[in-house]
Amino acid sequence: MAAVLCTTRFDPLLERFEWNNAPDGTPSPYLLLAHQLDRILSAHWPVYHSLDYATLKHICDDAVDGVPPLKIRVVFPPSGNISASAFPVEPLRYDPTAASRFNPDADTHTQFDPILSVCIDTQPTSGTVSMKTTNRQPYDDARARADIPRPHHPDDVILFNPLGAIMESSICNVAFYRHGRWLTPPLTVGCISGVFRRWLLDNGRIHEADEHTISLDTIENNEWMLLFNGVTGCRLGRVCRDRGPSALE
Repeated sequence: MAAVLCTTRFDPLLERFEWNNAPDGTPSPYLLLAHQLDRILSAHWPVYHSLDYATLKHICDDAVDGVPPLKIRVVFPPSGNISASAFPVEPLRYDPTAASRFNPDADTHTQFDPILSVCIDTQPTSGTVSMKTTNRQPYDDARARADIPRPHHPDDVILFNPLGAIMESSICNVAFYRHGRWLTPPLTVGCISGVFRRWLLDNGRIHEADEHTISLDTIENNEWMLLFNGVTGCRLGRVCRDRGPSALE
């Protein structure tokens, strides 16, 4: 049985941003850790019903090993035997929420460079769930079909379900600019209920689309998109419908 997975960012730079403060109002070096806790509790596993913020923070603190920034990966199996590990990640270049304010019709993107190149998968994906778990096979398969990572190939790949509805990317939730605002696919299409997705929705930076609004046939080559998760925050990307490496050079 797959375990519930929590991946967050440990980065002292995050202590500058009030929107990332801990529940008691103190600065936090962990990206949206309270939202991570809420998602874990939403799994409704009795073994974790008493988990609180202080305990989750202590688990993350014990995993911190090395020079920040770090990705902290915490695994919550049904047995209750929690494990955590840390991995280096790239430094932040700006407030990780800032790209969600980007208006493709009016703004320049220079401050958000480099822009991610994102292709579309060659076949539909099914069997995903809204809870993030250790079963990453559908996402790994999509990345393999897109030859990620390889030089001159995409940074990420967009997944769609058997009905042609856009779901997410292989490592991020996504949003597309439609009629003057960013729209993200609804959970009913099969995407993960990401913590950064929740923050962006709660703060009006993105809006949830109807189930059939963001479909495969509405995605245009080179159009802007947002990609966001609980480690990297929010990044800008552009769709590359030409799968050839020359389009990405």
